[in-house]
Amino acid sequence: MASGEGKATKKVFTCVEAILEELERESDAGSCSDASYDSEVEAAFLEGEDPAFDGQDASELNIDGPETPTPTLPSQHPHAVRQQRRAQGTKRSASVVFGDPDFDDADSNEEYEAPERAQTSRRKTRGKSSTQGTKYPDEALKWNDLNVEDVDPVLPPFQPKRIPGPQLAVDRSYSPLQLFQLFFTISVLETIVKNTNSYGAMRSSAGKKFHWVPLTVSEFLAYISLVLYMGLVKVKTYVDYWAKKPIYSFPYPQSVMSRCRFLAISWNLHLCNLEEDLQNSRKRGTPDYDKLFKIKPLYSDILTSCMTYFQPGRRVSVDERMVASKARVGFKQYMKDKPTKWGFKLFVLADSTCGYTWNFFVYEGKGSLVKGKGLSYDSVMHLLNTPLLGQGYRVYVDNFYTSPTLFMDLLEKKTLACGTIRPNRQGFPKTRENDLSKKAERGAIRWLRDGKLLFVKWMDTREVVMCSSMHKAYSGEKVTRRSRNPTGGWCTRQIPIPDTVKDYNKNMGGVDLSDALIGYYNVLHKTTKWYKTFFYHFLDIAVVNSFILHQQLAKEQGKTPLTQKAFREALVCELANAATSGYVEDEKCFPEFFGADGTAERRRCALCNLAGKQVKTPMYCTKCQVPLCSVPGRNCFRRWHIEGHTLRK
Repeated sequence: MASGEGKATKKVFTCVEAILEELERESDAGSCSDASYDSEVEAAFLEGEDPAFDGQDASELNIDGPETPTPTLPSQHPHAVRQQRRAQGTKRSASVVFGDPDFDDADSNEEYEAPERAQTSRRKTRGKSSTQGTKYPDEALKWNDLNVEDVDPVLPPFQPKRIPGPQLAVDRSYSPLQLFQLFFTISVLETIVKNTNSYGAMRSSAGKKFHWVPLTVSEFLAYISLVLYMGLVKVKTYVDYWAKKPIYSFPYPQSVMSRCRFLAISWNLHLCNLEEDLQNSRKRGTPDYDKLFKIKPLYSDILTSCMTYFQPGRRVSVDERMVASKARVGFKQYMKDKPTKWGFKLFVLADSTCGYTWNFFVYEGKGSLVKGKGLSYDSVMHLLNTPLLGQGYRVYVDNFYTSPTLFMDLLEKKTLACGTIRPNRQGFPKTRENDLSKKAERGAIRWLRDGKLLFVKWMDTREVVMCSSMHKAYSGEKVTRRSRNPTGGWCTRQIPIPDTVKDYNKNMGGVDLSDALIGYYNVLHKTTKWYKTFFYHFLDIAVVNSFILHQQLAKEQGKTPLTQKAFREALVCELANAATSGYVEDEKCFPEFFGADGTAERRRCALCNLAGKQVKTPMYCTKCQVPLCSVPGRNCFRRWHIEGHTLRK
């Protein structure tokens, strides 16, 4: 007998037993004919006989034995109707049990579904706890196990507009100071010095703590060298660096700058124009008010430099970053799951391999992103809405960002995505057919495809749920895990791991790597001014990105790169020397050729690249260290230096 027929037989036989029991209960009410009829039918079933059911009424059946008079009931009497239905149901069921040769399999559902419907209707009237007949929106989908082979998705090619890696002359050597100056350019330093002088003069005239002496760019470089030095050598307070106690006695800070001068610069540090800041303050409470105006000059320049001098590899990750602060400002955030719980939230896009901070923005609070599809969706689109979309990049996000809507919209823009996902997300399949059990063994996998999206469930120490637009469900990868053996001891064994989980674990840590590099020697100082907190953090970003550029260039040149500690030490010394020699202020921008003539070693022009043009030039700027073309009708070298950073936004 086929398995399907066996299930049908078992189900129908259960229904027959239920009918017989119900008939026996009603026999006590005086229905003698029902009792005799039931006993004969039951005997026939037990002996293996097949009563010749031919569609006759139950009263016409030829059953051996004494005839018992049957009470006459009206045709519409409820009890008569029930008797007739029971007899018909019993006749139909008998055909299934004994395998009538004339029984049509196509009608098998009709033969045994009638008793089920009666049972279902009675259960529904008794209470709402029954799930019989419940339907789900994705009932056509089904979770598959490893016995079902998945297909390889068709992926768009990776075609970045620039060659991934540092956008610098690969055959040249760059000192830590030269790399740092790519982010803190002379124009940036001059802007900060100018605004700090204005603010210091204003506070000095108001009788504030420190008498203000105008600041110069060289002196500000010395100040930055001390700030970076304080990230290498930690003490409790600023004054300890100049303390005369034998336990301290640090000679370096005293050789660079006096204690009072350092504190005066820290006290009056200002990033934006005072008059423009006052005008912005008058707009408070209106849509035109800019919450981040106090940091905008440095914020814009650092962000532009991060995107200009590096092109991420194929894999990037998006995550939040918390910058610790106790300043009283409206857009300070609290995140209980982060090591830094109070501070400013930044959404960051970083290269998954090296941790280079390529794009970021400061979260200003609700309403700052107005695309209307939620913070998680809007933040990813904001970070990627740059020259990265449409080039085949792969983006890795956690369950805060992952949604089927986001992944499908990215896929339409030829951008692939992978991430953990919350099962209650809108668009997540709700089907439970062949779902992963909560008691499933370690390594169990379930997967399904909904359109172009792959959803995967994997049991590790707990259930892991993934969504991807670029992976196959399983390709035979395994991972080592420790588990208890039957004797109670621990052992290691290989368990299957989905491609989505393995790839996610490998490439999601780009922002975490960047945070770790910043955290080793961060220069963040306690301050009540929120914009100073951002100055210190932007300084950290500049130093770490400079260090990553140094690593990448050394790798391409076959050299051994410096460690971050050695890189910072060299940068501190170079900044201090530049401050005393005036080298940085005297350095000018001059054109130079990469090779011996104008045809060798051509590079892509930085400005033409930003405009989407593939123009190569043999010339570069000696100070900015970027390739720039200069031909009749298109002088990118002049535009780069005259029109400023607005060209690179």
